[in-house]
Amino acid sequence: MPQPKPYDPAINHAPKRKEILSADEKKLALRNALRYFEPQHHAELIKEFAEELETYGRIYMYRLRPDYTMYARPIDEYPGRCEQAKAIMLMIQNNLDYAVAQHPHELITYGGNGAVFSNWAQYRLTMKYLSEMTEEQTLAMYSGHPMGLFPSHKEAPRVVVTNGMVIPNYSKPDDWEKFNALGVSQYGQMTAGSYMYIGPQGIVHGTTITVLNGGRKIAKNGEGLEGKVFVTSGLGGMSGAQPKAGNIAGCITVCAEVNPKAVNTRHSQGWVDEVITDADALVERVKLAKANKEIVSIAYQGNVVEVWEKPIYTSTWAATRHRYTTRGRVVTILPD
Repeated sequence: MPQPKPYDPAINHAPKRKEILSADEKKLALRNALRYFEPQHHAELIKEFAEELETYGRIYMYRLRPDYTMYARPIDEYPGRCEQAKAIMLMIQNNLDYAVAQHPHELITYGGNGAVFSNWAQYRLTMKYLSEMTEEQTLAMYSGHPMGLFPSHKEAPRVVVTNGMVIPNYSKPDDWEKFNALGVSQYGQMTAGSYMYIGPQGIVHGTTITVLNGGRKIAKNGEGLEGKVFVTSGLGGMSGAQPKAGNIAGCITVCAEVNPKAVNTRHSQGWVDEVITDADALVERVKLAKANKEIVSIAYQGNVVEVWEKPIYTSTWAATRHRYTTRGRVVTILPD
């Protein structure tokens, strides 16, 4: 049994989840978590898992996080009897790469709750099954839980995945919170729980089209977006595409984000050009960019409301205000 691991404050962790389980349901959550372990380990683990549930609202089994660096290795470096299984192992590790995942220690790739697995025991078991799989077997996955290897054939899928399998009468947000806390269901988003997340690049095209169409709406004589300011917010897993889309569209992008870890990640990865933490300094930088008709993306580390309130933006709004959405976020493109 691995030793407990310290909580790493440098990692972008998931927030504490809603306190939603009754006393009896908490006992059930602990029983569900302990089913992955031999009985001789239960006395040691139950206190630790109870503390995780109380502190974070979930049982992540942090002590089972692997000690090796998490990233997608060359396929030949994975153990296994089947190339397809090795490819799936590669995809899983890519989804949990610290440079990719939103909350890597909580096994969440993007969207705040898009999970690859519910806990680290599931990760370890799944990787073990994949390393043993042949081309005549299929691994069945149920909300992060590996159900086992089943006989199939070469033309069958190597993995069959389901996530969030609940009936409509029990599919409200609080139902999902409860089932997830119990360890019986997870929300895999579109590409987290199916192991094929490709980061902000997956939404760059659609966001660019949205910004370009916004520019056409405010164009007076068919001109482009030179000198115009695209104001938006969010630099998370999907919304991190916005500043790059602004650059492709040819405008000045101001993207506010309250989470400094998200800001630093997107800046270090090249999704946004500059970072500014002072609202007044932001105003001066935007004025300079407008004067020079620069194509530049600027991350403002702070609340987007602080951006809206600055005179350089509010003075323009009296004349016209054009608002659109990118991935559900309201954004504004301001004219010259």
